[in-house]
Amino acid sequence: MKRSAIKRRPLADSVLSALEPDDKDYRERDSDGLYFRVKANGGKSWVLRYKRPCGTWAWKGLGGFPGVSGKLAREKARELLKQSSDGEDLVHIGSGVQTKVTFKEAAEDWYDRKLKAGRVAGSLKQYRLYLEKDIYPAIGHKALDEVTRLDCAAIQSNMEARGAGVIAGKVRLWINQIFSLAMAQGHCVLNPASELRYLAQQGHQETPHPHLLEDELPAFLRALRKSTSKQITLTMTRLVLRTACRPGMARFAEWVDMDLDNTLWMIPAAKMKMRRDHLIPLSSQSVAELRALHESTGLGKYVFPGFGAKNPTMSENTINKCLRLVGYQGKLVGHGARHTASTLLREHRWDKDYVEMQLAHVEGGDAGVYNQAQYLDKRREMMQWFCDYLDKLECGDRY
Repeated sequence: MKRSAIKRRPLADSVLSALEPDDKDYRERDSDGLYFRVKANGGKSWVLRYKRPCGTWAWKGLGGFPGVSGKLAREKARELLKQSSDGEDLVHIGSGVQTKVTFKEAAEDWYDRKLKAGRVAGSLKQYRLYLEKDIYPAIGHKALDEVTRLDCAAIQSNMEARGAGVIAGKVRLWINQIFSLAMAQGHCVLNPASELRYLAQQGHQETPHPHLLEDELPAFLRALRKSTSKQITLTMTRLVLRTACRPGMARFAEWVDMDLDNTLWMIPAAKMKMRRDHLIPLSSQSVAELRALHESTGLGKYVFPGFGAKNPTMSENTINKCLRLVGYQGKLVGHGARHTASTLLREHRWDKDYVEMQLAHVEGGDAGVYNQAQYLDKRREMMQWFCDYLDKLECGDRY
């Protein structure tokens, strides 16, 4: 509801709930001295305008909505204005209103922390989508201590019922985190989402992306060699296969990040899922293909540019389409190449820490930075072995 649509005052609670934020914070008068404030981020609260004994006007907060209802805010406003008219300075008086934090307020705090922590745009978009679609309609208006285990279980079961079991698991984790944060802040004492995993439908457990095992690789590699896809598509596909990088990392790779002379791909934190710099050693096979590609795309920003102004990079479906065209639909996807590489490397007894570092599954902080640099030479050796082994598999040979 737009503020211009307000017709009556005092404002009904239904109107207060429906008021939409603007680009800037704004206040709407409710009754004598009492105003309802709506912030640009959607937060809502009550403020009282009064005159201090020195003659200057001031504002006093009376609490957030819906924790403080319209009726409660008006009662307290009348009390405070009476005290002000008796000569008391309200700046020295507490509001006296005991407010309860709603789930939505706690969730927005959690979201803001994720935003400030630098989570990628895709993750933030997903948080916002399911907060608004599934979580807020069910429990957003409730005070934290009024949300029950049944409320949380209902969100999970409703999502599972429509076939969204995988995302239901993520939503369960987010609600759990929101309550844990609120408990740490002293806003509640219980976490009603803590044991929801025991109610989750087992049939909706997340399964690995389609991937290939070692015995399946020779036929696949020979099929890929005969592919009629464009060379730029094949180069991106093979880069994902040979480095175990995420397909999105390859799509948005920039030439400025490629140090071909030192056989190193340096991905800045801003492009990484966990917002940490990541180093990827490049095999001689990858360097040769990238040098050849540089002749055609090297003057641009992206290693794998798209076609047209609206497509700065190649489509997110490019790799999977390439795999589908060589007969591997449902058998292998771009992201599944990471599982293939991980499995093969571990089966050939490469150190787990090297493999996890290659996949960017690393600890944060100084330890993660130190280990990444420490393991780089070993990972160079490991990934060159891996690419050489893929070549041997393609030719029907093995170590």
